[in-house]
Amino acid sequence: MKRKLLSIAAALCFIAGAKAQTSYGFKAGVNFAKLEMSASNVSISTNSTTSFYVTGYADMPLANNFSIQPGVSLQGKGGTFPNEFVLEGGNGDNVKINLMYIEIPVNFVYNIPTGYSGNFFIGAGPYAGIGVHAKAKQGNLSEGSSFSDAGFKTFDAGLNFLGGYKLSNGFLINGGYGLGLTNTAKETFGGASLKNRVFSVGVGYQF
Repeated sequence: MKRKLLSIAAALCFIAGAKAQTSYGFKAGVNFAKLEMSASNVSISTNSTTSFYVTGYADMPLANNFSIQPGVSLQGKGGTFPNEFVLEGGNGDNVKINLMYIEIPVNFVYNIPTGYSGNFFIGAGPYAGIGVHAKAKQGNLSEGSSFSDAGFKTFDAGLNFLGGYKLSNGFLINGGYGLGLTNTAKETFGGASLKNRVFSVGVGYQF
């Protein structure tokens, strides 16, 4: 019994120590989003549309220079379609599709110390998201709707890749790439699919 109590105490001390090392941070920046359309082994991408992201996360160390970062993120995605896809009453301009998601990313991050000034970091991990708003814009016309009414599935999932530099004071500069793995089109024909592709840059701070 004494040995069990010592083991439990040691486990509690380890958990408390891990919690003490946990830090928190946020990141925000610009997304350059595209939609990739694939069918019959042929893929084409829309032009990019510019949006934004805001992410809050916890950094929980797993080993020396290695940590897991679960978080919550607001992500703007979408793409710009050529003027063949026109809104009713449109003027022939390209059509910008803006898709807003709430996502749960879980990234595994490795830090590369560079001395007193800070460290480089690289990482990757899965994400899952729920679409909350869709908007189409052509020239001065815009239409907002639910994902379903806009012809998109609400659920999205994929992989995140990230890298950047964190200064010793906690300020960080980062870039990333989101690789959507879920077909977001509500209706497809001939095995076609539509997936999110997002390149991002931004800044942040880790406490």
